[in-house]
Amino acid sequence: MKVAFVGKGGSGKTTLSSLFTRHLAARGLPVVAIDADINQHMGVALGLDEDRAAKVPAMGERLPEIKDWLRGDNPRVSSTSAMVKTTPPGAGSRLLRVGGDDPVHALGQDVGGATLLATGPFNDDDLGVACYHSKTGAVELYLNHLVDGPGEYVVVDMTAGADTFASGLFTRFDLMFLVAEPTRKGVGVYRQYTEYARDYDVAIAVVGNKVQGDADLAYLREHVGDDLLTWLGQSAAVRAVEQGREGVALEDANTAALDTMLAAVDARAKDWEKFRRQAVEFHLKNARSWANRATGEDLAAQVDPDFRFPVAYAG
Repeated sequence: MKVAFVGKGGSGKTTLSSLFTRHLAARGLPVVAIDADINQHMGVALGLDEDRAAKVPAMGERLPEIKDWLRGDNPRVSSTSAMVKTTPPGAGSRLLRVGGDDPVHALGQDVGGATLLATGPFNDDDLGVACYHSKTGAVELYLNHLVDGPGEYVVVDMTAGADTFASGLFTRFDLMFLVAEPTRKGVGVYRQYTEYARDYDVAIAVVGNKVQGDADLAYLREHVGDDLLTWLGQSAAVRAVEQGREGVALEDANTAALDTMLAAVDARAKDWEKFRRQAVEFHLKNARSWANRATGEDLAAQVDPDFRFPVAYAG
């Protein structure tokens, strides 16, 4: 299952995405965690020190190699340079499996039983000449070509704010957890996200964070209604990790919230035909708006109308 954590800056989405990743890995479940935030903090939140976290190879810097491998011998993709972030798989493309033996997962760092991938930071060389979508394009290609089976998880910590909806990346997930603080800004992001997602049948569940009592809970319920799945309160265990200390057990109530989140993910039904259809839709949209001009080709020709994800993989 493909899961995204979204929300406004400072809401705690990196903290919650790392807690959820730890929760899965502690149960022996296969999980890939992807740091796709412009501020790369997920490695540290998972327990790496700053030096090791900074050394996780950046997917954004390996984009040509990733494209070349995924392209395989797909005759509809004329070259690696003609492959864009929205290019969908077709006959001859290479598909990915969670934790598979491939050049993409080889970039990962094992952290407590989870595989950590990172898009890489936005650095000085990018200023004025690139946007962060050039980094997250590697994640979009990864998800487009990933065939995840039952009991396999990909957890993506997305960049803050509405940038999540600046490409078709937001349609690549089985469930999006919107991390919301009990504040006007926190619930304002909820209204913005649900409006964007409405026309694309994107599932969003709200997870309250930094909830300190009944008044906070009542506030969230008033503003997000039935979309409030669960909530987490203040945590000594999270504070310990933030201070570089391990070994403090997560509180029972917060562990129960993570169990609720996992149950919500597992309850989602896979719809591979919708997944394929939306990939094609956004690819054609990108082709018309910029990609045809950028590559000098009509990228609509990259769409393989007969391609379906293998049943043996798709489950």
